[in-house]
Amino acid sequence: MTKEECAQKSDEELVALTLKDQDFFSCLVERYEPKLRRYIQRISAATQEDTEDLLQEIFLKVYRNLRDFDQKLKFSSWIYRIAHNQVVSVWRKTKSRPPVIKFEADEDFLKFVAADEDLAGDTERKFANEDVRKMLENLDNKYKEVLVLKFLEEKSYEEISDILQKPLGTVATLINRAKKQFVKIAEEKGINF
Repeated sequence: MTKEECAQKSDEELVALTLKDQDFFSCLVERYEPKLRRYIQRISAATQEDTEDLLQEIFLKVYRNLRDFDQKLKFSSWIYRIAHNQVVSVWRKTKSRPPVIKFEADEDFLKFVAADEDLAGDTERKFANEDVRKMLENLDNKYKEVLVLKFLEEKSYEEISDILQKPLGTVATLINRAKKQFVKIAEEKGINF
């Protein structure tokens, strides 16, 4: 199947085709590899090599468990949940590394800041990307992943709930608290919104 043909199929259609013919799995890999790579790098301290290993393990687990995929859920939520679990599992095995979560402070992040308050313009004017990155490193770890999923990976509250296996209300609370903590950190650095 060509890239164009793959692009025209939904995730669920590709899953059904893969269950009949394993060659279609490459379409899912091509679609999700860049997204999962970015996600892994944003929520972990994984090196490029570690990221490649994680991706390989994730796609192996996806392939092995494809028959168990619940069609009631979105495929993207399911594959991100597998990625989340794999990253956590590897982190637990290598706890000696400091748990640093890496963010790319780009336009996507500025959209996050503008979600409830008009902070995007102020943030863009007052900080360089490096300043924003340093502020994000000061966020509690429990908030970092939810921010990555919502504002950088553009997942809905329902998808985040599925991925993190937390109730919708908890997801909303985490996002709200993360925004407040970000503003507090900015204010501590002398930037007022």
